[in-house]
Amino acid sequence: MLYYIEEYLKTVAITGYKNVKFLSAETFLKTSRQQVQQIQFFDASLIASWQHLYFAAINALQSFHAGTNVSKSLAVETILYASAVRQIQKAIRLLGIKPSTASVAIVVFGETREEVAGLLDQVSRYLDTAPDDAVLELDEVKAAKIREAFNIADQELRTVSKSSDSNVALVSLVVERVALLATQL
Repeated sequence: MLYYIEEYLKTVAITGYKNVKFLSAETFLKTSRQQVQQIQFFDASLIASWQHLYFAAINALQSFHAGTNVSKSLAVETILYASAVRQIQKAIRLLGIKPSTASVAIVVFGETREEVAGLLDQVSRYLDTAPDDAVLELDEVKAAKIREAFNIADQELRTVSKSSDSNVALVSLVVERVALLATQL
């Protein structure tokens, strides 16, 4: 999914990949140093939909715009927001790719659609697989892992679920945690 965020003059792509070998993703990042600031990989098993990453990206862009960023990289700032923690190492431990990660989510930043599409194409070629947004979707197992990782209590989920289904409620609660990080300066 490609989004143009006019306020920051940035194009953002959010997608995922299935059956990725960790070494491929890690090697891609190491060999693509100049693009590392524009690309962030996540363990897709803890991503609560494309909205989770979209709002993390928006908040990261806002933090750079306002000069409140914690990191020097937009990609790293995005994982901070997506994890809802301020410490880079904790964010990477929570949402970063690990040797056991098979499905990854990815956020790519660029100035133009063409630039972002080109970066996505490079990633796809390097990982030898096509993007698959299905890794961003929720199922029961993934929802349980996300609830544990983001410390979402049963009562909190029940309260928010009263006005929507539990997956919509879970996404809302995760996005709320992403947004609240901006208030923790």
